[in-house]
Amino acid sequence: MAERIHAGDFDSKVLADGTFALVDFYSDSCVPCKRMSPVLAELEGKLYVGKVNIAYEPELVEKYEVSSAPTLVFFKDGKEIQRLTGVQKKADLEKFISENV
Repeated sequence: MAERIHAGDFDSKVLADGTFALVDFYSDSCVPCKRMSPVLAELEGKLYVGKVNIAYEPELVEKYEVSSAPTLVFFKDGKEIQRLTGVQKKADLEKFISENV
């Protein structure tokens, strides 16, 4: 299961040099977010997968300008390289990951 990330450990887990990460900005009450959870769990091992609860991490929500959930943000070497909103197909995510590993 993806690891919950907080503002205090976001930089070390997501933005470190050499890190390829996917961050799921989600809400506990969001049905599309719940649909994405098993898909994201299957992606673990291909890259670091972390989750940010938008209700408890307003600093990260503001910093990354997240306006809806789920928002999936890919980071590589400390920089955002892709952002997707809403439910995504596993095949599309896997394709993007394989192109950027």
